[in-house]
Formats: sequence, structure tokens, C-alpha cells
Amino acid sequence: MNRLFVGMAVTLLAAACAQPEEAPQQQAVPVQVYTVSNQSIPNVIELPGRVEPVRTAEVRARVTGIVQERLYEEGTDVGAGQPLFRIDPRELRASRAQTQASLERARATAANASAVVERYRPLVAENAISRQEYDAAVAASREAAANVAQIRAQLEAADLQLGYTTVRAPIAGRAGRADITEGALVSQAEGTLMTTIEQISPVYVSFAQSASEVLEIRRAVRAGEIDLDQNDRVPVRLTYQDGAEHPVEGFIDFLAFSVDQDTGTVEIRAEFPNPSGLLLPGEFVRARIFAGQRQNGISIPQRAVTVSDTGGSVYVIDGEGMAAVRQIKLGALVDGRWIVQEGLKAGDTVIVSNLQKIRPGVPVQAMRSGGKPAAGKQPATPAKQSSAAGRGE
Repeated sequence: MNRLFVGMAVTLLAAACAQPEEAPQQQAVPVQVYTVSNQSIPNVIELPGRVEPVRTAEVRARVTGIVQERLYEEGTDVGAGQPLFRIDPRELRASRAQTQASLERARATAANASAVVERYRPLVAENAISRQEYDAAVAASREAAANVAQIRAQLEAADLQLGYTTVRAPIAGRAGRADITEGALVSQAEGTLMTTIEQISPVYVSFAQSASEVLEIRRAVRAGEIDLDQNDRVPVRLTYQDGAEHPVEGFIDFLAFSVDQDTGTVEIRAEFPNPSGLLLPGEFVRARIFAGQRQNGISIPQRAVTVSDTGGSVYVIDGEGMAAVRQIKLGALVDGRWIVQEGLKAGDTVIVSNLQKIRPGVPVQAMRSGGKPAAGKQPATPAKQSSAAGRGE
């Protein structure tokens, strides 16, 4: 029995003096990094906008009558002066013929009155007729001539009215659907709307920017924080609703100098070439306004940023050589780089590769191009415990 107790004691003593096993060290994940620095970056303003035609013309009836025919195809481009509708001209033709007859009669009367004056002129010189009779003949001749001029003007008006029976396009552009059909009665007095023509090459895009933001930009320009283009041109790029970008950039051509009292915004308008006709009036688009260059800004490669519903985030290397998540406030995405408004400062080291292999607290090794370790603080290595310490030495 004593031998059994002695054996157990020896076993326990040996276990107490045995060296504890060392935990396996986690290997550092090699990653490529980007060092944040202050630089000149585009001052980008993102705003929703709405497409508008540069010119709009409402085609309305200028005479009263029945529409006989539509002469254009709805939704196609038309030229200035191109016939669009034909209104029944028969009534106006009859009226013009009546005016023409009145003009001929007036001309005959005027010719007779002029002949009377010519016959009376030598007679009044010889006192064969009284001066009063001669003056009356001259007055009658002048009245007849005035009547001719009046009826001639009426004839010109009748010609105009007759010309209006062929309704023509006042401007070149894209004609919309017809608002009336053949057989419809159109009225000159009511100005019946027949169709609408819009010019959509180029087009306008209108925005509304907060008055406080406009004031902030003006102050930054005066302080030298934003450098504008030498020609004072402000380029704008458009994005369609499906995310595709309009191939041609436009420029700001109008900035209101008053603030809308209801919305507290300032109206801005840009003009865009639209050769393919993809921009349609009334369409909503997303615009990026490049209002100069902002000094001491920060931008990072797009691949370094993870975008979620809560915003953007990046992995940075902390002071212990570990990966850490940093929440950032993103601006615009320009040429493959995110503009960072908040969350990073010059000197921060942002991880741009192997993002799927790392998580917060994982040791990382910054690598140069070519696979060589970059200079900097390496991840901490746990100190090994000696067996002597386990024995209390």
C-alpha cells in the first residue's frame, strides 16, 4: 500500500514540474497596402437631375376648320417648315376669291376717279369748272386709292389664312404624338393644340443644389481651397438610371443668382450633347459636377473599400501590425478611386489585397511589389515560456 502511495506522489510531482505546451503562433497574412496621403482631388458634387429639351414648340391651329390629313409620322424628327397637318382650305379659298373680286372692283373705281381728276385739271385752270368740283374729284380719287390699299391688305390676310391651312413645324426637332385626328374641328380662337415638337440634341439637365452648399463652395474658392478651371468651365458627367454613364460630358451653362423660397435651393443647368438621342426629356439622371480641384484631399483605390448599407469601410494596419476595420465616409467614385470625406488621415496604411483572408485582429505582413516585405512594424510575436520558469527557477 505504501508503495502505491509513493508511486502516485511521484507521478503528480512529475506532472507539476513538466513544461506547459506552447500555443501555436498564427502566421501573418501577406497583403498589399496603400499609404494615405493628402493630394489634390476633384471636388465632385453628386446631384439628381432631370432632362429637358433646349427648345419646345406647341403646334396650334391658326385657322378654324376640319383636319383633313396628318402629314408626318408621330415620334420622328421633322425639319423647320415641314408640313404636319392639312386643314380643309375650301372655305378660305372662297373667301379669298371674294376679296380678290372686291379688289378688282376697287381698282376700277380708283382708275375712273383718277381719270376724272386728269380731265378736270385743265378745265379748272381755264375756269371752266369751279375749284370746288375739282377738289371733290381729287378727294374721290384719293378715297378710291385708299380703298384699293385696304382691300389689298385684306387679300394678303386672306392669303396668310389660306397658308395656315397647311400646318408646318415652327422648329426642327422630334414631333410628338398628334393631339387631334383627321376629321376633328380645330379652332383659331381657342388655339387648338395639335402636337408638340422638342429639340433634344443638345439637351438641358437641371439640378437643384442646397443654398448652404453653394455658399460653402464659394467660400472655399475664395480661400484657395478649391481651384477652378482656367476657363471657368465646370464639367458634368451623367449616369443613367441603370448605372451606365453618358458617353459625352457636358458643362454648366446657367447658375441662378436667387434662392427658391420654398425649397431653399439654387437652380443649376448644364448642357449636354445628345447625338444618339439616349437622353429623353423628363428622364431622371444622376449627375457628378466637377467643381474644380480640392486641395489636401484623400482618395484611395476602389478595391480597398467594402461598401454596405451602413456605408464604406476599409482594413488598416494598426500599431501592433494587426488588421483593423475602419469606417469611412465616402464621396464620389472618380476614375477607379473613392474620395474619402471622413475616417482616414495622412499616414494611415490601408490594405488593398487579400481582403477575403483577413479579419479584425489577424496579423498581416505588408508587401512591396515583387513579394518583398515592406518596412514598418511587424506583428507582435508571443514570448516563449521557458521550462525553467515552469519549474519556478
